[in-house]
Amino acid sequence: MRRCAVARNILVTELHSPTSMDHPASSIQHSASGIETVPLCPEISIVVPVYNEAPNLKDLVEQILRVMRPLGRSFEVILIDDGSTDESPDLLRAIKQDCAELRVIVLRRNFGQSAAMTAGFDHATGDIVVTMDGDLQNDPENIPLIIARLEEGYDLVNGWRKARQDPFFSRRLPSVMANRLIGMATGVRLHDYGCSLKAYRGDLTKHLLLYGELHRFIPLLAGFHGARIGEVVVSHHARARGKSKYGIGRTYRVLLDLILMLFFQKFATRPLQLFGLSGGPLFVAGLVIELYLTWLKLWHGQDIGGRPLLLLGALLIITGIVLIGIGLCAELVVRTYYESSGKRIYTVREVLE
Repeated sequence: MRRCAVARNILVTELHSPTSMDHPASSIQHSASGIETVPLCPEISIVVPVYNEAPNLKDLVEQILRVMRPLGRSFEVILIDDGSTDESPDLLRAIKQDCAELRVIVLRRNFGQSAAMTAGFDHATGDIVVTMDGDLQNDPENIPLIIARLEEGYDLVNGWRKARQDPFFSRRLPSVMANRLIGMATGVRLHDYGCSLKAYRGDLTKHLLLYGELHRFIPLLAGFHGARIGEVVVSHHARARGKSKYGIGRTYRVLLDLILMLFFQKFATRPLQLFGLSGGPLFVAGLVIELYLTWLKLWHGQDIGGRPLLLLGALLIITGIVLIGIGLCAELVVRTYYESSGKRIYTVREVLE
């Protein structure tokens, strides 16, 4: 089903640019009056978050258009400026004047890549959504390949930068280790979680709630909704212009996010089972210890006041009670969230009646 959140009826005067950004009939509908009309519901939405990428923006848009226009399928390009401090917003406004397929979203400040991608998903109207980075390391020539893979029956297709052009110790080695750790811990095994070049079914993106830095775990989040996930090898280029925003310093934050993902995967709708499974045994162990010491005191007359075991038993009992109490509070929060927001704990792929 075509996901048009808001019907857009944009009339754009024909603008002919010397930079080969003219509009063909495949993506623009011509009216009898000579005015070009952008299709209300593009078939494909290309979402690109950018942050301080002014040197790459013009080439980025030109390469995307050069790939997409010959396909004969309607599309839109959504560039989200995530609070850039360089001239990126001004350049995007200028490029927009010559490109009817381009939509520009400028955020008020730097909210992070997850927030920028969420903004792109919220504004995307295509049945197919493609995401990529704005630094030209992802190759737009791979867009038709990843879309073709998606149309084989997948809900999400993840790119795999098999010949990645990044420094080994600061980028590639931590990435390999993180991909293997995430795969072993979650069961969703992919070669390259960090590749931004992905293709999605449009309805799936509406269920992806990204915050913090969870954009790295999009395949895992999609898996929560029962998405069929595929992978395809894509090309990768070394950064030619601009400065990378990634580094080895993010490794620890990835581990913290992985812990959060594991909690979401197993206990998001039943937190009491997590805290109860840990708090219950601790409470029982502490109770057994205290009963044993009570038996020594009452039946054998032994002094137990100075025994470390007495403190250990009390600590285990208190810890168990606290964990179970946290679980009960978490259950109330989860129930309140789902009931007040009207959300369901399931997603439907298809209904046949």
